[in-house]
Amino acid sequence: MPRIVGVNIPENKRIEIALTYIYGVGRSLSGKILEKAGIDKETKTGELTAGQLNNLKGEIEAKYRVEGELRHDILANIKRLKDIGSYRGGRHARNLPARGQQTKTNSRTVRGNVRKTMGSGKRSIEKT
Repeated sequence: MPRIVGVNIPENKRIEIALTYIYGVGRSLSGKILEKAGIDKETKTGELTAGQLNNLKGEIEAKYRVEGELRHDILANIKRLKDIGSYRGGRHARNLPARGQQTKTNSRTVRGNVRKTMGSGKRSIEKT
């Protein structure tokens, strides 16, 4: 298994799909990366040469924030929102949806408000 940016990439998949195993790389970004590195999207990961792998590593590390660095940036942004006391920061602090989703019927388990249906709590009647 090739290792790119600290992530093991599966060998039996197309390289376009295999790159999406890296946090922060989706289908469109993997296509752009492969285009810049000059690698065909259809090639399997196991068929790549060492030079092509080095091109990929260099391309990703030089131009994109992925994996730990991206996770750190996201956490720092959320912490900043909490510190300045914004509405979104407060929603993050309370583990509630921050982008306007409704909470009356959805996100019940996140809110700790698990409702049960009428018959779900019924005890079975024992026969004598």
